[in-house]
Formats: sequence, C-alpha cells, structure tokens
Amino acid sequence: MNPRPGIQVRTAAAVGSQQAARRRRDVLLFFVAQAMPLVVLCGCVGTAIPAERAARSELTGIKDRYRPDHAKPALPALTAASGLADYLRFGMFNSPRVEAAYHEWAASVEQITTARSRPDPRLTFKADIASMVMSVMAGLMVDLPGPEKLRVAGEIAAATSQARYYVFEMEVLRAAFAVKRVYYRLQFLEDNLRLQREMLTLLGDLEERARQQNAVGRATLQDVLRAQIEREQLKNRIENLEDSRGTLQAELKASLGLGAGEADPPVPATFTSSGEPLDHEGILESASRHNPRIQRMAADVRRAQSLLDLAHKAGVPDFSVGIEVDFKANPAMWTPSASVTLPVWRDKIAAGIAGAQAETRAATARLSQEEVELAAELAALLYLYRESTRDMELLEARLLPKGRQALEAARAGYANDKSRFSDVIDSYRQLLDFDLAFLEARTRRELALASLSLLIAGTPPPGSPLPNPAERANPVPSKEVSP
Repeated sequence: MNPRPGIQVRTAAAVGSQQAARRRRDVLLFFVAQAMPLVVLCGCVGTAIPAERAARSELTGIKDRYRPDHAKPALPALTAASGLADYLRFGMFNSPRVEAAYHEWAASVEQITTARSRPDPRLTFKADIASMVMSVMAGLMVDLPGPEKLRVAGEIAAATSQARYYVFEMEVLRAAFAVKRVYYRLQFLEDNLRLQREMLTLLGDLEERARQQNAVGRATLQDVLRAQIEREQLKNRIENLEDSRGTLQAELKASLGLGAGEADPPVPATFTSSGEPLDHEGILESASRHNPRIQRMAADVRRAQSLLDLAHKAGVPDFSVGIEVDFKANPAMWTPSASVTLPVWRDKIAAGIAGAQAETRAATARLSQEEVELAAELAALLYLYRESTRDMELLEARLLPKGRQALEAARAGYANDKSRFSDVIDSYRQLLDFDLAFLEARTRRELALASLSLLIAGTPPPGSPLPNPAERANPVPSKEVSP
C-alpha cells in the first residue's frame, strides 16, 4: 500500500527545511569562528621584560620634568638681573637639539615593546571548488619563536634605548656648556670694556698732565702726541670690543634655542663664578661612572653582547601551530597543524656568531679608546685649571698691586721731573697687560671648570631635566667576549 501523496510532500519539505537550517547554522558558525579570535586577540597584552619596565619608568620621570603633557614647561623670564641658573634652565629646556634627542630616545623605548612582542596571529580562509563548493575552511595560525629569542631581542632594543638616552643626556650637558661658554666670554668682554674705559680715562689724565708740563716748558710736544696716539688706539680697541658684543649676543641667543625672528636675550648685568671642582680622584671616578660618552659606549657593548646571544640561538628552531575547521563537512571537521623550521645551514649560523663576536670586540675596543681619550682630556683640563688658578693668584696677589704702584710712582716722578713720559706709558701698558692677563686666566679657569663638571664628570646643573647620576644604575659591561 503506497503512502499518501500529502505525507510525501510534507516529508520532503521537512528535509529541505532541515538542510536550510543546517546551512544557516554553518554560515553562522563560520562567521563566529572568524570573529571570536579577533575579539579575543585584540585585547592581548604582552609581558614586559625588566629592562622595558625600567626604561619606561625613567622615561616617565624625565617626561614629567622635561615635557609634561607633551609641552614645554614654563621657562624663566630672562632679564638683565637673571642669574646663570635661569639662563642654563632656559637653554636646556628650549634647545631644539636636546628636544630631538629626547624624542629619539622616547621612540627607542617604544621599540623595546615591538622587539619583545610575539608575531601577530594569522586568520586563514580557503575553499575547494570544482563544479560546486566542496569545502569551506577557516583557521588560526600562531608563530612561536624559539625559546628566549624574544627576550634577547627585547634586550637588544633595551640596550639601543640606553644608548639613545645617553645621547639625550649628552645633548643636555652640551646645551648647558654652550650657555656657560658664552656667559663667561660675555663676562670677559664686559670686564675688558670696563678696564679699557678706565685706562682711557687714565690716558686722558696723562695727556692733560703732558699738556701742562709742555706749557711750562718742562716737557716736549712729543709727550702730548704720544698720549694722544695711545688714546686713539685705545678708543679704536674699545669700539672693536663693543662691536664684538653683537657676535656674542648672537651666540647667546643660539645657545638659548631662540630663532632669528625672536627677541634678543638681555645680557646679564652681573656675573657669578663657578665653585671649586672635585678632587682629581673624585672627578675620574665620577667620569668613569657617569660620563655620558662612556656610558653610551658601554650600552653599545651590551647591545653587541645581546646580539651575540641572539646569534647563538639561531640554531634553535621556530614553531608554528594552528587549527582549521571545514564548515562544509557534516559534521564539521577540525584539522590541527604544526610546523617547525629546520636550522640546517650550519655555515650561516657560524657566520652570524662570528660576525656578532667581531662586533662585540669592536664595541669593546671603542669603549676602551673612549676611556683613554677621556683620561687624556681630563688630564689636560686639570692642568689648564691649575695653570689658570696659579696665574690668577700670581696676578691678583703680587703683580697687579706692584703694577699699580709702579704706575703711580711713574706718574709722580713725571710730575716732579724725575721720570720720563715713556716711563709712564710703559707702566700703563704693563698694568693693562696684567689686568687683561687676569681676566683671561679667570675665563680659562671658568671654562675648564665647566668642561670638567659637565663634559667630563657628567654632573647635570641644578634645574636640569636629568636625574641625579647617583640615582641611575649604570652596569659596567664585561669586556670578555663569549665564544
């Protein structure tokens, strides 16, 4: 007995409805499988290595002082009454060179995260198509670098970031030195002008005395003319010195990071001298621990050592794992997969290790050379400081008082016909030479002290964006190259 036609139609309709529902379910599962990894993976955060945490902490501390909220902090308003500290702070915080070094360092800190992070997972999709779609597969693949490779890559980036920090520190100290250098040259200029004007007044008195002596027949016209010649030469010297002030003002403006269209900074009305330097052993110890040139070279050595560690790990294979699902199959078919790289090219691995060893030795040699050059610079600057100090003491304590006495004696003798006018001029010139020698010795001493504290010892001035050197942990890299 045949089933009734109505029952057959309902059965076929039910089967078609079930197949359509299954297709809708497969499509829904397909899109869910594609979307879920994105939802999960977009919120992933890697694990920071210790060097990265230290670098970010240091960057945050300096950023709060140097560029809070990505903007310059309030700079001191410079006036003629401003002290050296105000000029130093303005120059350090307004220098474009310092700002460029800061942002390069900040960028290198971010690169640590990039270097130690795992590769991005990959979503895959493929389909087999003949006269119809045979299979529809979606999958997720993850690359797994060999053990410790990402950590070492992060250490390489961290060492590079340390080197960039010391470039920033060096630029801050150089900016401070540039301000001090032009500051003390301005001091020399202003004191020199004051001295020359005093001597011009003195020559005016000598000329008047020569005229009086000539009027009563006790001196010749030659004495008057010689005094006038000296005065004209001195006036020309004063004019040249006043003209040179514009050059020094331009240098001061450049050291403060001010552009050509900005107002010229005021010249200080008063100047302050530096304090005494550290003892010789203290300066050498501070230089070996805190000098940014030495520390940058030491960071390069650490970077080379980390590159060597990474080269040794080139023989460790990398892995990839994944899984695919075929939504066309009924039931859905899951296909796990795994792959591994085969580091079989031993000559390539050996060449990488040998190259990294050579680079480590080169970085170590550069560090040693920098230490040798720094010691030589330190010796030269200490000698310059001692020499200028001795010259100042000699001039201030003995030569200048005697020079003034000699000039007064010559002037009194000329008034009483006991000295010639040439004796007065010679005494005037000698005193002027002593005064100029004292100013030059003081300027050399100040510049030597600035170089010793900033460029050699690496001691930042008060108000700088740099941390106290004692707060930084500066590891000394080993100079032994591992095989």
